[in-house]
Amino acid sequence: MSDAVTEVVTPADRTASAPLLRSLRSAPVFSDRVFRTVCIAAGGATVAIMLAVGVFLTLRGGQALSVAGFSFLWTQAWSPETGDFGIAAVLFGTITIALVALTFSFPLALGTALLISEVLPDGIKRAMTTIVDLMAAVPSVVFGLWGVQFLQENVIPVSRWISTYFGWIPVFAVTDAEGDRLTDASAFTSSAFIAGMVVALMVLPTQTSIMREAFSQAPIGEREGALALGSTRWGMIRTVVLPFGKGGIIGGTMLGLGRALGETIAVYMIISPIFTINTEVLRTGSNSVSALIALRYGEASEFGLSALMAAGLVLFLITLAVNFTASSIVARSRSGAEST
Repeated sequence: MSDAVTEVVTPADRTASAPLLRSLRSAPVFSDRVFRTVCIAAGGATVAIMLAVGVFLTLRGGQALSVAGFSFLWTQAWSPETGDFGIAAVLFGTITIALVALTFSFPLALGTALLISEVLPDGIKRAMTTIVDLMAAVPSVVFGLWGVQFLQENVIPVSRWISTYFGWIPVFAVTDAEGDRLTDASAFTSSAFIAGMVVALMVLPTQTSIMREAFSQAPIGEREGALALGSTRWGMIRTVVLPFGKGGIIGGTMLGLGRALGETIAVYMIISPIFTINTEVLRTGSNSVSALIALRYGEASEFGLSALMAAGLVLFLITLAVNFTASSIVARSRSGAEST
């Protein structure tokens, strides 16, 4: 029997015989470096501008905040010259108008987005998309004029009917200081209800665009699979499109809320400014932070300007938080969603 010959391979030999790994990294060309620099500069400038706005409002509003303290958040009156001022009433009005706007805009945006993405043929779909997007280009003052001159007089009978048959719900009641029910037309003008309806049309294009984009990304295979299994069109939308676009629905609604919170001119033209909390959305009188700034900016003293800047700072932080949350939801929804 012959002895077995064993070949000993040392680590040095193994390293020498192993193939060299080729690097896949390449040196960026000049155009890539320019593009990267421009993108970094644009993103950095955007963040810097947002920070600069926040710092500016903080510095300018610091004087008023140091005098008012935390009572600035729960004081209803607005009299900076006497030291009695706060944003409780105007912040409540801002949120009320925004919620009324979402009540009207959400079903309209959802239905319009589904109509465009799921029902209309391609030719009409493109035209409808363009028309809805063009609504975002209409100036706010035009919506305000339309609301004052046309919508208000046609909504008053509706407001009166709601108050008559649903006045047992406190938010729909229209009463005077003694609690007696009001029926005069003058009691229903310039209300948060009318202002919210106008703002709803202004936030509608934003919400519709985001929802439509989310619905259009629903997997075509799952759509066809649902239809092949005998599902109706509505069944396919309910089981595939809506679950997949859930993030877009939530994100679009919150982005619309951010726009509604900061609307100025249209609200300023419609509402009758008051500085008390009005829980009756159909009754005359409301206010908002942005309308307050537009109303008092020209006549404000130095300390009054500081108080307005403080109010603007609160609105800036609220709107920033809402928009940041909405953007995060929309960004996560683009990677896909469960549609089971």
